[in-house]
Amino acid sequence: MATGKSKSPSVELEVGDRTVRISHPERVYFPATGATKLDLANYYLSVGDGIVRALRERPCMTHRFPDGLSGEKVHQKRLPHGAPDWVETVRVNFPRYGRHADELCVTHLADVIWSVQMSAVEFHPWNSRRADVEKPDEWRIDLDPMPDCRFDRVKRVAGVVHEVLDELGATGWPKTSGGSGVHVYVRIQPDHGFDDVRRAALAFAREVERRTPKDVTTTWWRKDRDPQKVFVDYNQNARDHTIASAYSVRGVPEATVSTPVSWDEVNDVDPREFTIATVPARFAELGDLHAGIDDAAFSLVPLLEWAERDEAAGQADPGGAED
Repeated sequence: MATGKSKSPSVELEVGDRTVRISHPERVYFPATGATKLDLANYYLSVGDGIVRALRERPCMTHRFPDGLSGEKVHQKRLPHGAPDWVETVRVNFPRYGRHADELCVTHLADVIWSVQMSAVEFHPWNSRRADVEKPDEWRIDLDPMPDCRFDRVKRVAGVVHEVLDELGATGWPKTSGGSGVHVYVRIQPDHGFDDVRRAALAFAREVERRTPKDVTTTWWRKDRDPQKVFVDYNQNARDHTIASAYSVRGVPEATVSTPVSWDEVNDVDPREFTIATVPARFAELGDLHAGIDDAAFSLVPLLEWAERDEAAGQADPGGAED
């Protein structure tokens, strides 16, 4: 890791063949731990292969905190001004609004560290890549606990998710959310648009709900959900919906990290233990537990058949955009 004197006005970090200047390295970003901007940059350096794999060639929104977590949070879709010429972008269009955005497109670890210089803490990539931003290659299963739901229930639902994925012949790659939930990612063949990926995700969520109705809800409106259940948030697969990537730090005082875990770990995991202080040593020991995620892609055809079955039985997609 790079280091610098805490009172120096800036620190230059060598990141591969590029140099990134970190101004105000001593600025405290995470008040609960005292972790600084330089600590954040050093964290991302320590998990470099993992964060780049999670973000590579995807449109990426960042959550920026120019004054640390005690200040305003900025949802940054467009690349900030002043980027070096080696930072790449990908254009995404928003037809409903007649607008577009040139979003960060990570191809090198230096892109991540430069984003930290621009006060980025969280990285939220699309589930498609710049080769065709309208055809996702990643299906995201978001196990989102409602306010009164214990984490033990989330872990139990994750076990059912694993069971159903195994029956489908799909490989799921679990990670903590960095909060109170669990995410499972599945590489998919980029043959379908966002609407079909979302339909497939809803069909899967409903199957999980059928198997464990006491634990899971797919009820769309938040006010109608049982506060003790896990919401399987299929809408995270809708166009322009993003969640924190693997190895992304979360913008919370404890500096928790969305951390890949093995299926064997899920039953015993405590997501609060994964922070910028602890994940570097874990990464050094275990490497990137998502390193094989690109090795095989699942076809959504079986799930789309489930969707057609459910729709024929009168289970319409509730739609909406609450979440």
